[in-house]
Amino acid sequence: MNPARESIELLGQIARIVWFEGAKHGLRDREWMALRFLSRANRFSRTPSALASYVGTTRGTASVLVDELERLGYLERKRSVEDKRSVMLNLTQKGKKVLVRDPVNVLVDAIAALGDEENIRLRDALRHVLDQSDVAEQKQHADVCKRCIFLREDRVSAEGKTSTEFTCRMFRAAIAEDEIELLCTSFEHHRQ
Repeated sequence: MNPARESIELLGQIARIVWFEGAKHGLRDREWMALRFLSRANRFSRTPSALASYVGTTRGTASVLVDELERLGYLERKRSVEDKRSVMLNLTQKGKKVLVRDPVNVLVDAIAALGDEENIRLRDALRHVLDQSDVAEQKQHADVCKRCIFLREDRVSAEGKTSTEFTCRMFRAAIAEDEIELLCTSFEHHRQ
């Protein structure tokens, strides 16, 4: 079999672990996907519309999803401090705790067992495939801020110490260093 075709077949089998039918631990696949996303999303992407974009559904369907996760006590809605019309979605302690039982943890453990170098090669290969499909289909996917074209990094010197400050040019807002590792649905990668 062609190695590229075989890779797709293997990815399909792996996807069945992620996209299971029915419910596991009381949650359906889209609910798990929402919890995973919200646990890794930056503050600009923890909104109902960003969640809808990430999950690949309408805002109405995402609203039903949010209602259910809120009813179960896994997330809470809070009004945005910057824009009172906007709602921020935050995982509760119970939501963070349920992610320990996430069915994809089996895959995370299997990939982690590959070792650091193989793990990075696999991640980079999958990212390359996703980037190429985005270009071909003229789509964008969520990714970490540190790879985004909108991230600006400035070196600042004060009192003999140099530090780095980050800014998102898209949202015209400062970003903390730990936020640049989080997912953003407004991500746009650097053009080659």
